[in-house]
Amino acid sequence: MKPYTFRYGSGTVDIPLDEANVTVLQGHHTPAIQDIAAALAAALDAPIDMPSLSKWIQPGDRVTLVISDMSRFWMRQDKVIPPLVDYLHDRCRVADDHLTILVANGTHLGGDEQELRTLVTDGVYDRVQVINHDCLAEDLVTIGTTPHGTVVRIHPAAAHADRVICLGACTHHVMAGFGGGRKSILPGISAMDTICHNHAFALDPKCFRSNPRIGNGKLEDNPLNDDMCEAAGLMNNLFMISLVMNAEMQLAEIYAGHYLHSWLRACEAVDRIYRVEVPEKADVIIASCGGYPKDMSLYQGTKTIDNVETGLKVGGTLILLIEAREGGGPAEYFDWIQNLQDGTMEQRLREHFTIPGYIFLLNCEQAKRYNILMLSSVAAETVAPMGLKSHQTVDALMAAASLKDKKIYVIPNGSTVVPYVKKGAERK
Repeated sequence: MKPYTFRYGSGTVDIPLDEANVTVLQGHHTPAIQDIAAALAAALDAPIDMPSLSKWIQPGDRVTLVISDMSRFWMRQDKVIPPLVDYLHDRCRVADDHLTILVANGTHLGGDEQELRTLVTDGVYDRVQVINHDCLAEDLVTIGTTPHGTVVRIHPAAAHADRVICLGACTHHVMAGFGGGRKSILPGISAMDTICHNHAFALDPKCFRSNPRIGNGKLEDNPLNDDMCEAAGLMNNLFMISLVMNAEMQLAEIYAGHYLHSWLRACEAVDRIYRVEVPEKADVIIASCGGYPKDMSLYQGTKTIDNVETGLKVGGTLILLIEAREGGGPAEYFDWIQNLQDGTMEQRLREHFTIPGYIFLLNCEQAKRYNILMLSSVAAETVAPMGLKSHQTVDALMAAASLKDKKIYVIPNGSTVVPYVKKGAERK
């Protein structure tokens, strides 16, 4: 038996396995950027299908920089924001009092001053205005309606800016196909009703299940993605910066320019780095979310299930290492258990769609497809109605698992790695 080490919360756990049955899946090696300021400047000087940023921004322009919130701090935008602010000041002649940094919280609650300082660094916080987006604010501005019928209302700091720059990380996303890019606008800085109308496309209109048109890596004919792109297209002053992390969660590539074209290049890079070909689906997958903050809650951490399930046989066992120190995440996540038990979940979710409600539904669907065992701080009785099985010690977890003679894929960072079987390659 060999111990395999996985990130868990702010530490690690070891799980002993028979290495004869184990295949470790890592993302494809991509070196980290050594000089972030230089790589960023190169991307901004020669962006994709747009003029250089210094030519695009005009003298006197008021600029809003949209950044991600703490739930995506794994992208370490704090290493990119200081050189970006310097570039805007030194190369684009944007005065500090003409620059606003807007945190794209989506439906999340905005953080306090200390959290904002963590996101942008003390030096930047003390230099420019940094504000939170509130999806329930009364002063959100309508900028139009998408062909999918979504009325798009966004934060006034972006709606009234001369130029808007979005900074985000691109990764796989179970609803939108890929994260980042246009998601900085919708859901990032949009109103609650705008977000809910868009995200309701995640449900199959014909029956109560996830829409088969959405999914990890799916962009074509994905109504949720199409609507997001249309919402971003309502802005004619948008510049996109997309960060791509390597499998070790280090910044590896930067794409900048046109709000769709540059982001699609980042999507291609994400597939190239994270998708790992396997000869067949495994009996068992053991995956870590990648530690905190990736495993801060079920709402955030179960994205790992979305990534790795493509490498697992239906009926197979998924061992998920997810501390979930914040429990389900949004208070509403576990509230759906009552609707699940009394049979009113479909009616409530269709009439009052929420993202935590959909993620709850998705996790229940996944628990029906696989035997999901979790090492987690979440109590077993809390998630039992969902079909998930939670254990608080490695010994209890392994006692519940049946691993003898099973083909096992070990995925140390399930927040990035996406296994896939090449079409026609899997043995029948």
